[in-house]
Amino acid sequence: MTTLKSKLHDDLTIAIKARDELRSSTLRLTLTAIQKEEVAGTEARELSDGEVEKIIAREAKKRREAADAFEKGGRGESAERERAEGEILADYLPKQLSDEELEQLVAAAVAEAKGAGAEGPRAMGAVMKIVNPQVAGRAEGGRVASVVKKLLAG
Repeated sequence: MTTLKSKLHDDLTIAIKARDELRSSTLRLTLTAIQKEEVAGTEARELSDGEVEKIIAREAKKRREAADAFEKGGRGESAERERAEGEILADYLPKQLSDEELEQLVAAAVAEAKGAGAEGPRAMGAVMKIVNPQVAGRAEGGRVASVVKKLLAG
């Protein structure tokens, strides 16, 4: 079992013993998503920590989107629960990059892409190819893309 997955299992046991319903249900749903991914395809396999991290990030994103939807629908209590679940999952993800850190990485990638001959809005793909491995798991794709567009435009 990977270290991140075993940490989730251990934390689930602790949450159940502490009768922490929110944490235990969140961890159960996340472990179920991991298990589903492990048995998807033609044969079962053990996921790496990186793959488990991607699943946790996907689950956290679902919580953020659901919270926004509940908020727009006037269901504040449900939105609060989704946000709380998202915060629990955020504890298992790497620290997110600040706007300044992200902008510095993107600026360096834009300079590198321009050095390779890519310029203007068409350089978006080249810049994203350079930046994505550097920010993997530490910044959401949409956030990265908006910073790249902003720096390429101006």
